[in-house]
Formats: sequence, structure tokens, C-alpha cells
Amino acid sequence: MDHSPSESRDDRSAAQPSESSSATGAVVGEDGLARPPWAATDPLLRDYYDTEWGMPVRDEQGLFERISLEAFQAGLSWATILRKRPAFREAFHGFRPDTVAAYTADDVERLMADRRIVRNERKIRAAVANARATLALREEGGLVGFVWSFRPASTPAPRTVEEIPTRSPESTALSKALRRKGFAFVGPTTMFALMEAVGIIDTHLVGSHRRGTSGVWPAPASGGSERDRG
Repeated sequence: MDHSPSESRDDRSAAQPSESSSATGAVVGEDGLARPPWAATDPLLRDYYDTEWGMPVRDEQGLFERISLEAFQAGLSWATILRKRPAFREAFHGFRPDTVAAYTADDVERLMADRRIVRNERKIRAAVANARATLALREEGGLVGFVWSFRPASTPAPRTVEEIPTRSPESTALSKALRRKGFAFVGPTTMFALMEAVGIIDTHLVGSHRRGTSGVWPAPASGGSERDRG
């Protein structure tokens, strides 16, 4: 079963640093670069925002890792997952789908005993199930092509945090399609966060130094939504 009832919007688009609680638009840092409030203070989140978030992920292993970590993040802060990511990668053998798909009950027990990661048995078992579903998708063109096929014709162009959606028709459709393929912990909000993180949509705030840098979506000339280049 999916976790949609407990699904929560992660801190990358919603939470704001307590010392900047009134700032919901892009915040200009000491380096002169504008970022959203969630990436404006914590060095770890700032580096993640500057170098990873929103950049295209088009390899199977990388996308499987992102799906897995988005699932583990549900109900927690993304900063927590990011700090634990090296341990997650070690514990899950680099999130290689073939390896994770072969996990047994002994591996689940091993992971449940690993204090360095999020020890949630349902999420651990979901990661194993999702690895097996990833292998099965190879017969239909693969996970990457499947997920990226839900890319919308346009992307939001938010100027404030409040203007960033938490889900979309495409994330809802992707959620339903993945569930039909045997994936778990892939609710519409989690899938929207995934689509943001891997570049399928661009929800960088207008004015952010990262807006339009993924190569997938053009930089905006004004507010509203942006159409694909075609």
C-alpha cells in the first residue's frame, strides 16, 4: 500500500529557515546569488541546491536512488535524508537495482539494524519491491523513459514559495502508473518532489540563479508558466 495519507510536502519547497520566516521569495546570499529560503542558510542544503537539485537524472541507477530516497523522506525533512545519504548508499549497495532486487529477509534485518539510516521496515521493503519493479520495466523500455514520459508541456514559474504546487496532474498520473507497475511509496506529492529534483519540471523561483539552468526548460522572461521549446 502507498503512504499517501501521511505524505507531507518536503522542506525543499515549503519549509523556511526560522530566521527568515517572513521571506518567501528568492533570498540573496552573501555571495550575491539568489536562492529559495530553504537553501539560503544551511550549507549542506545550499550546496545541494546549487549543484544537484533540478538537474536532469537520466540513468536508471540514479533515478532509482532518487525514488528510494524520496520515499524515505516522507514525513521527515530532506536535510535529514541528505545527511544520511552516504550511509544509505553504503547500506543499499549504491542503489544498484539488480543488487537491491535480490535482497532477502536477512538484508531487511540488516538494514533495520543499521542506525545510520531511516529504519522503517515498510520503506525498506518498498525499496526492494521498487528495485524488482525497476528490473521488470526494462522489458518496456526502462524506468528512465517511463518516468520522463510524464514530463508536462509547461513548467511552473513561481516567484514565491506559496506559488509552488505540491502536486500536479502529471505527478498524479505518474503515481498511479508506477503503482500499477508494482512500485510503493510513490504518492502524487512524493512524485512531484521527484519531478522537481530530477529536472522533469523546473520550480526554481523566478529570480533564483538556478532558474532555467537544467537545459530542459528555458529561463523565464516573465511570470506564469513556461512552454517547452518544442
